[in-house]
Amino acid sequence: MGNKRSWISGTVVAAMLSVSSWVPANAAMVTTEQMVSGQARDARVAQVQGFLARADVKQQLETWGVASELAEARVAQLSDAELERLAMNIDQQPAGGDALVVIGVVFLVLLILELVGVTNVFTTI
Repeated sequence: MGNKRSWISGTVVAAMLSVSSWVPANAAMVTTEQMVSGQARDARVAQVQGFLARADVKQQLETWGVASELAEARVAQLSDAELERLAMNIDQQPAGGDALVVIGVVFLVLLILELVGVTNVFTTI
């Protein structure tokens, strides 16, 4: 029994040593620019994927026949220049949507409040 255990343990030790001996370890210096570039890319990917996670964006993608998982996978494959251009484009989009729609909604709300008698916005003097 003892001879069997020593044979098994010897085989396991030899297997572990043979596997770990032919895996080379690589080390290199990382420059500040590389570190900042990697962090900036991660931030842009997170920004674009956050945009793709919105419900209205997912609905529009489905309308166009694009699965949201496919779009997220595609974002991960973009080059740095493409990702930066896309992130800047997202930043430049209006936060409130179409200005005419916002003005129309405000007008309708004020009109309904006037008709109900809550406010006196449209009264003449």
